[in-house]
Amino acid sequence: MDVVSATPADVNPVVLYASPAASGGPEHVEVPVAYDALLLASFGGPEGQDDVIPFLRNVTRGRGIPDERLEEVAHHYRHFGGISPINAQNRELKVKLEAELTRRGIDLPVYWGNRNWAPYLDEAVIAAEAAGHRTLLALATSAYSSFSSCRQYREDFARVLDETGLGGTVTIDKIRQFFDHPGFVAPFVAGVRDAVAGFLADGIAPGEIRVLFSTHSVPMDDARRSGPRDREWGEGGAYETQHLAVAAYVMAQIAEEIPDAADVPWQLVYQSRSGPPSQPWLEPDVCDVIEGLPAEGARAVAIVPLGFVSDHMEVLWDLDTEAMDAAAEAGLAAVRTPTPGVDPAYVAGLVDLIEERLKGTPSSERPHVTKLGPWFDVCRPGCCENIRAGFKPAASGIAP
Repeated sequence: MDVVSATPADVNPVVLYASPAASGGPEHVEVPVAYDALLLASFGGPEGQDDVIPFLRNVTRGRGIPDERLEEVAHHYRHFGGISPINAQNRELKVKLEAELTRRGIDLPVYWGNRNWAPYLDEAVIAAEAAGHRTLLALATSAYSSFSSCRQYREDFARVLDETGLGGTVTIDKIRQFFDHPGFVAPFVAGVRDAVAGFLADGIAPGEIRVLFSTHSVPMDDARRSGPRDREWGEGGAYETQHLAVAAYVMAQIAEEIPDAADVPWQLVYQSRSGPPSQPWLEPDVCDVIEGLPAEGARAVAIVPLGFVSDHMEVLWDLDTEAMDAAAEAGLAAVRTPTPGVDPAYVAGLVDLIEERLKGTPSSERPHVTKLGPWFDVCRPGCCENIRAGFKPAASGIAP
């Protein structure tokens, strides 16, 4: 992907509200629903050295990967004492969500469960049901559309309802993807603005600065299938298109505040790829791009974790360790900008998304900062298709 400093085609970074696309547009639930609990759903992570291999077995279940190979990738976690920060971050996010819900007078208890480590999703759903909660609204800690970041969570919910026998008792609806909600995007705007302003104050010219928006790479087969099937997204699917749209919006906002920032080139890059070398994944890799920046005349780089909601392992290792090391070796001034974490704007935005479903807010009134949104509540058949063999979601007890 070429370095760009202008808005990509088919992306309007300044549209806050837009009509649904001619192809039929997003589908939204526009009637109030009396949810009685919130299910905070996340990936999970180990919290000690003894947890690392069992956790990685969970992540790779069904693939037949031996422990010897898992140990080869465990060093990221070993480096940090076997502790992923994601569980601690979700504990903090849960507390902040509860406080914001209370502040708004919303009586909605929050249950937290993970896909790959304790506390598990089934434990959270069982606890919610035991407390008398039957209609759950799920908030997954992933902002973009792909199999692993959206559809897999819906499959997780259906699996849990089947395995616990609660499918006829409990329903779980999932909140829409929020990649272009203002609350999610605002912390990235602030971080990039501060980084670019800092470089300019140090006497670095706009053309000598690079902004690299980084996200988790996924296999090309998964990327192509991300998003609904009634629109042509290109090779990178909706997943890549969403990231490009948000990055373009961020840079447009920066240019409004700092005119010289309009001349700062930016690029979408990828990180954290795994799998065999023979399998195509989204590229280019963030470290490969950083290595080539001096040859372009760059002197500084802002590394933006655009695909991540908090500073979990992929941010700490792939960006704070490997990418920052690559920048140092290239002789570049480098800044890694913040993730949303528990930024007040982000937390408030998540509760806005909760209120959308509680109130049945019309799509025309739902905030979004790109022409792609607001993303839909009800996923269409084939959206983010699961090409892996395995569990097929049950029809009952969960929104499609």
